[in-house]
Amino acid sequence: MPGPCQCRVVAGIIGYVLLMAPAYSQGRMATKGFACRSEASFTATVAAAIDGRTLVLSDGREVRLAMIESPPLARPLAGPLAHGDAGLPGARAAHAALLALVAGREVSVAPLTPASDRYGRVLARAYLSRDGRSRSLEAELVATGHAFVSPFAGDRACGEDLRAAEGKARAEKLGLWGDPYYEIKQADDPAAVLAARGRFTIVEGRVVSVRESGGTVYVNFGRRWSEDFTVTILKRSLRLFAAAGLEPRTLAGRRVLARGVIEERGGPWIEARRPEQIDFLDR
Repeated sequence: MPGPCQCRVVAGIIGYVLLMAPAYSQGRMATKGFACRSEASFTATVAAAIDGRTLVLSDGREVRLAMIESPPLARPLAGPLAHGDAGLPGARAAHAALLALVAGREVSVAPLTPASDRYGRVLARAYLSRDGRSRSLEAELVATGHAFVSPFAGDRACGEDLRAAEGKARAEKLGLWGDPYYEIKQADDPAAVLAARGRFTIVEGRVVSVRESGGTVYVNFGRRWSEDFTVTILKRSLRLFAAAGLEPRTLAGRRVLARGVIEERGGPWIEARRPEQIDFLDR
């Protein structure tokens, strides 16, 4: 029988999968990422934080910072001083970092498109006013290594500041990037990639080949297609990649980062529903 510590870790992993599910489902049904929309911005006071990326406003509304991911607490709590169970590594630190930035302060909330999820939470970017300047709350969390850029962030121009902040935090091994649990997996070590099955992961590697079969494009990172790491793209999603200037066939030979939830189909794989899930390392 697993001990209490093991149970908390399992609960955290399940929580992470559930945390990703609404966005993943959204991507599956509508193949849309989030888009910037600032004309509907409003200002509100933050009363609490549920986890590392969810705010509770003084009027009771919940705001999900939809363009970032952070490790979930195993049992998130909404009190302004609550810590919750530790959950996955870094979850408590991410929660504390968000609380330190916003508790009791006013934030400017800029809803995205879509503006809410099925739970009624506002999906948005949020900004703090500091020293007379507006600063992105998500960018601050990402810059200190307490959050990742979401694979469903969409609108690359809107999230370019987040990607730049993440790259710097990753290079300096700040926060989550300094924990072996979250280190970038190497595509040429499929066993290590597969060990992250069921959770959000970033995989680095060089694309060996790109093949099409039926309704799927296979971006292969090895020659043993049934064992090596693969990124799959459904053909119905290709128009999104084309619109972003990313033709999958041009990936062959390129060194890239792929982000998403690791699944298993023979070897480990990630399904890329949005072009923002793939970043070039050899520009």
